[in-house]
Amino acid sequence: MRFRPKNTFVWLLALGVPGMALFAQDVSKVGTTAAKFLTIPVGSRSIAMGGAFVSLANDMSALYWNPSGLARIDRPEVLVSHSRWLADIRHDFAGIGLPFGDFGTIGFSVTAMTMPDMEVTTEAFPEGTGEMFSATSYAFGFSYARNLTDWFSIGATVKYVRETIYHSSSGAFAVDIGTLFTTPFQGVRLGVSITNFGEKLQIAGEDLLVQKDIDESQYGNNSSVNAYLSTDKFDLPLALRLSLSGEAFKTDNQRLTIAVDASHPNDNTESVNAGFEYSVLNDLLMLRGGVRSLFQRDTEESYTFGGGTRYNISALIQIRLDYAYQSFGRLKNVHTFSLGLQF
Repeated sequence: MRFRPKNTFVWLLALGVPGMALFAQDVSKVGTTAAKFLTIPVGSRSIAMGGAFVSLANDMSALYWNPSGLARIDRPEVLVSHSRWLADIRHDFAGIGLPFGDFGTIGFSVTAMTMPDMEVTTEAFPEGTGEMFSATSYAFGFSYARNLTDWFSIGATVKYVRETIYHSSSGAFAVDIGTLFTTPFQGVRLGVSITNFGEKLQIAGEDLLVQKDIDESQYGNNSSVNAYLSTDKFDLPLALRLSLSGEAFKTDNQRLTIAVDASHPNDNTESVNAGFEYSVLNDLLMLRGGVRSLFQRDTEESYTFGGGTRYNISALIQIRLDYAYQSFGRLKNVHTFSLGLQF
């Protein structure tokens, strides 16, 4: 058993350092970005650990947390994740990673947020017109990652983001960039990611078509000229994350991993996520827990927990099942289920 309480204490203390400098600024810009579904976490394992996953990122949820983690997989892997989100909203993610030796690893991902159809209401028909409308959000990503050395990886994702509501929609391209560094200090890992850096979103469509009198001061002109309303452009939810993780202890049959992430978003106050993963029987069973959005102002997010198992169907195929629970205070809770497959 390799247990180093002194070293563990040192790097645990260091875990708080990245986040401590973040709180000098206390400016909230909540509600100023579009495509907020891009901030909904992906993968039951990472969610159960409180979202402290940027420096772990060694499964297909790395496509969301830190694309450089894609380089750490050694065989093809698939992950499918489903969340019963707030207010009957459904959030789904599917990702696949394909390693190509020294060339690197490529990945593809799809994220979808959908909800039940809603009835159209107007000032004239506040109880509904009888028509129904839908609202959806999608992101399609292509990722590439490579190990530059045995201890340093880089990666990036290019994605197309699209949101629709009724007959109107908006679309934009964005980029995620990440690095992953395994330090010489007892295997402590350092991860950094920048997500959703890209174009602004501006909604357009036939719902914005109106009839307008272009010059009301003139008598007799056409008062029903077709015109389109011009909406504002909104930034994507850009975020910078810095993370540290490592094993508090590790034996042939047990492992305790702890991690802390500090996050600096462009549409909220800074926060810290922290979590752990305890594994027994050589990762056959895993227990996880964590806290989200520490120090963030006016948040309803709090603790998380979950667990998982993985089973070798054959020498070449491994299946992973994971579950996560998130507490949202007055907004109740969220359940996430994930299925992973290595082959």
